[in-house]
Amino acid sequence: MYQHAQQKQRNWFARHKVLTAAGALVVIVGAGAAFSGGGDGDDASGKVVTAGEGSAAGKGSGSGKERKKADIPGSGTFQVGADVKAGTYRSVGNKSSGNCYWERAKDSKGDPDSIIANDNVTGSSYVTIKASDKVFKSQGCKGWERVPAKASGAPKATSVSGDGMYRVGVDISPGTYRSAGNKADGNCYWERAKDALHGVDSIAANENVTGNGIVTITAQDAYFKTSGCADWKKTG
Repeated sequence: MYQHAQQKQRNWFARHKVLTAAGALVVIVGAGAAFSGGGDGDDASGKVVTAGEGSAAGKGSGSGKERKKADIPGSGTFQVGADVKAGTYRSVGNKSSGNCYWERAKDSKGDPDSIIANDNVTGSSYVTIKASDKVFKSQGCKGWERVPAKASGAPKATSVSGDGMYRVGVDISPGTYRSAGNKADGNCYWERAKDALHGVDSIAANENVTGNGIVTITAQDAYFKTSGCADWKKTG
């Protein structure tokens, strides 16, 4: 229990960094954000809404058609190369009360120094497991589905509702998005990511928001993360 708590604390510091414009300084902020479920509470499944729709788009949220059997179960410790293949995986529909946690590790010692990257998940998430990783751990998550390495498709999403990690060009379109009315104690956080490795170098830009937030997601971005924010609506 103590070790798992250490891992979650370590994970929070890995996730919640606000980079300066010059990229020279990393500031740690908002300690409550790691453990809050965000603005939608336990029902934060992560919805991507298209024009004219009142419910989640099937591809973005995993709703609609019955899902196939998971490539990686939601709980367990797996040896990379033997139990699981290297590649990019997606898990959707994780509730904040489920305490979904995953971890990439360089060995099976279970020490804090064994952790390459990790995350606590509400809604949807992606993770890329490298062939050089030794172990992948998942606890309390929905099953993981292996997805193509390169994004494809033409999403028509005009808003994002709920916490989660969204793939640009699959779940969400590039463009400028606005989130309004975020309270100071809501721990609204967004991140543009270059990949799904979840390292410090994966972050293209990020911010903690109070009040109105505006972010431009570019076609070069790989993913967009949001936690604790009001709905993001596309404005341009």
